[in-house]
Amino acid sequence: MTDDLLTQEQRALRDRAREVAQEAAAQAAETDRSGQYPWPMVKRMTEAGFMGLTIPAEWGGGGGSVMDAALVVEEFSKACAVCGRIAVEANMGAVGAIMAYGTPAQKKLAAGLVRAGDKPAICITEPGAGSAATEMTTTAVRKGDRWIINGRKTWITGGGVSRLHLIFARAIEDGEFRGIGGFIVARNGEGDPPGLIVSRRIPSLGLCGMPEAELEFRDLEVPDEMVLRAPGGFARGFARLIDAYNGQRVGAATVAMGLAAGALDHALSRANTRRQFGRPIAEFQGLGWMLADMSIEVEASRALIHRAARSAGPAGFPDRLAAAQAKVFASEMAIRVTNNALQVWGAEGYSKDNPVERYLRDARMFAIAGGTAQVLRTQVAEQILGRKLPQTRDGWLKLIAEEGAAGKLAAD
Repeated sequence: MTDDLLTQEQRALRDRAREVAQEAAAQAAETDRSGQYPWPMVKRMTEAGFMGLTIPAEWGGGGGSVMDAALVVEEFSKACAVCGRIAVEANMGAVGAIMAYGTPAQKKLAAGLVRAGDKPAICITEPGAGSAATEMTTTAVRKGDRWIINGRKTWITGGGVSRLHLIFARAIEDGEFRGIGGFIVARNGEGDPPGLIVSRRIPSLGLCGMPEAELEFRDLEVPDEMVLRAPGGFARGFARLIDAYNGQRVGAATVAMGLAAGALDHALSRANTRRQFGRPIAEFQGLGWMLADMSIEVEASRALIHRAARSAGPAGFPDRLAAAQAKVFASEMAIRVTNNALQVWGAEGYSKDNPVERYLRDARMFAIAGGTAQVLRTQVAEQILGRKLPQTRDGWLKLIAEEGAAGKLAAD
C-alpha cells in the first residue's frame, strides 16, 4: 500500500484535507449545477493552508512537497473535482515555474496572490496551437523597458477569476525572433489591466464550476521586470519553463484518480445495499469482478502518481517520463472507472441527482487537457527509446527509409 511510504506528517495532512473536503462534497452538486466558481470553498482552502502549500516558507508558503500537494488534491477531488483542480493550480504549474525561476519581486507577487486565495492561470494553448505549443502565434515585442503582447489564447483554466497569469508568447526583440518566453501579468482588485480581455467563457461538459475562457491580448504592456527568465534565456529557457507542466500533469492525474476513487466508493456502497433476486448485487460475480478491476486500477494509478510526485528534482518539477506515464494511465483509468460506477448504479446513476453522473462528465477532460493521451504516449515512447520520433507523415517516411537503409547495410 502507498500509505506505508507516507510520513506521520503526511498522514496528518491528508486527514486534515479529507475533513475540509467534506465541506466541498456538500456543495459540489450546486457548483456543478450553477457553474459558479466556489469562492466559499476557496476561502476555506486558503484558511486551511492548502493554497500555496508548496511555496517555500521564506515566501510565506507551506514549504511542502509535490507529494504533499498530491495528497491534498486527491482528497478534494474525491469530493469535488473543481476544488481538486483549484488545489492543483495553487501548488503546481505556473506558481511552480515562478518559484523555480522568478526574481525575488516575482516570487513575492506570486506567493502573495496565491496565499490570499488566487488560482494562477498558465496561458499557452491557442486556437491553432494546442499540443504543438511551439506553433503559437501570440507575440511579445520589446519596446524599451516594456513588452507589448498581442494574440489570443483559448481553454485557459480560470480565465476571468484568476489574478495571476503566466503568458507564453514569441519574444521579438530588435525585429528578430528570440524564442518563446513567459510573461507575468497580474490583475488587481479593480479589474483587468488594459489590453487583457476575457472575450468568452467556453461552456464545457464537466468541471462546470471552473471557467474555461478565451483571452485576448491587445497591446498588453508587460514591464521587463515581469519577464520570467529561466536559464538559457528565450532561446533555451522555454524547455525549462515548460517543465512546470510536469507538475501540472501529476496534478491532473491526481484529480482524475481522485474522481475514480470517489466513484468507486459510491459504487461499493451501492453494490452492498442494492438488492435484486433476494440478495445484494455485490454477490453477483459479474459486478464483483467489475468492482475488483476498478479497485486495482485506482491503486495502480495512485502508485504511479506517488512515484511521479516523489521524483521531483531540485527545481520542484517531477520527472518528465514518470509524469507522462501517470497522466496517461490515470486519465484513461478515470473514464473507465467512473463509467463502470455509473453502470453499478444502473438507471439511478444516469440521473443528475447522482454524484457518479457528475464524476463521469468531470473525468472526461483529463485525457485531453495538459497533454492528450496520444501526445504523452509519444513522449513516453521517445523517453524509453532514447530518440525523437517524427510528428509528420513525411517524417515517418524518412525514418522508414533510413531504417530500411540501415537494415540493408547491416545485412550486407
